[in-house]
Amino acid sequence: MHTRDALKKGENPDRIAVLPAWEETGYFSETDRAALRLTEAITCVPDGHVGDEDYDAAAAVLTADQISAVAWLATVMNAFNRVAITSRYPIGD
Repeated sequence: MHTRDALKKGENPDRIAVLPAWEETGYFSETDRAALRLTEAITCVPDGHVGDEDYDAAAAVLTADQISAVAWLATVMNAFNRVAITSRYPIGD
């Protein structure tokens, strides 16, 4: 669903293909990388909060409004994903 939407909005298919390896590619800007790193930290919160290293790395590149937007979007997407997983929502073509 999200891939189709991104492609319709003009996202580069190469960037989508390498997204799981975003740290290892040159396809993403410094801002993209900061947002992706923060998103991963929010998704994988191991000890009840985003670590200082991850937050500080994001804050060095992103504005407070951008950090807030990333946090909200990551939280909402994680919630939707967990509801879909729990309810066994079928993922179609």
